[in-house]
Amino acid sequence: MYIDLPDKLYYSMGELTKAFQVNASLIRFWEKEFDILQPKKNSRGNRKFTKEDVKNLQTIYHLVKERGFTLEGAREYMKSHKNELSNLEIIKKLEHVKAELLKIKDQL
Repeated sequence: MYIDLPDKLYYSMGELTKAFQVNASLIRFWEKEFDILQPKKNSRGNRKFTKEDVKNLQTIYHLVKERGFTLEGAREYMKSHKNELSNLEIIKKLEHVKAELLKIKDQL
């Protein structure tokens, strides 16, 4: 899944819910279930996600929503298949290139 987010240091919960097209409650739930999601919280308790958090969230989304893993299965898969997850990075980059090419095609 290609996500079109601006290049920033921190992303708000609202930006991520729009990008992933999920409810904020799902992201908060995944934050509790997966130790790799560690967003920063400001004094008001608002979550601020880093690029690393977004990358981890993309991985979780891919495993749970696109491939149909259970939460426990996704956790185990992420621990045992780190090399295969690097292939997921390549796929994300290719999807980004495809999206950019489609934008150019639409402009022609």
